[in-house]
Amino acid sequence: MSDDSGFGWTDAYLLGYQPMDATHHEFVECVDALLSANDALAPAALDALIDHARRHFGEERDWMEASRFPARECHIEEHDKVMASVLEVRALVAQGDCTYVRPLARELARWFPGHADQMDSALAQWMVRKRLGGAPVVLRRDVLANAALAAGSPHDHPPS
Repeated sequence: MSDDSGFGWTDAYLLGYQPMDATHHEFVECVDALLSANDALAPAALDALIDHARRHFGEERDWMEASRFPARECHIEEHDKVMASVLEVRALVAQGDCTYVRPLARELARWFPGHADQMDSALAQWMVRKRLGGAPVVLRRDVLANAALAAGSPHDHPPS
C-alpha cells in the first residue's frame, strides 16, 4: 500500500459524500503518481499533487466553514501541516534535490487512510446530515479483498 510499489484506490476509502469521495480518489492517484515518478518526472508529479492538495484542502475548508463544522480548526490545522511538508519538499526539488520525494509520497500514503477514517469521515457524515438529514450510505465492493491486498496477504486475494 504505502511502499514504492504503489498506492491504489480501494472502496474502503469511500465515505458516502460523493464530492469528497471523488476528491479523495484524485488524491490517491496523485500520491501514486508521485510514488512511481523518477527524478525527471518528480517535479511535475509534485506540482500536480500541490495543485490538487490546494483545491482539496480548500474545498474541505470551505465546506467546514460554511456548515460551521465543530472540529474545523483541528482539521484545517492538519491540512496546513501536510501542505507545509509538501511545500518544503517542493523547495528542495526546485534546488535539484529529489531525495525526499518518495519518502514524502510514502508518508502521505501512510497518513491518508487514518485521516480519511477519522477526520474526513466525520466531515462526510456532517455534510450528508446537513444536506439530507441522515447518515451517508456507503456501498463498498470487495473491501475484504482490497484489505488483503493492502496488507500484502497473498492467501486472501480473490481468485483471478
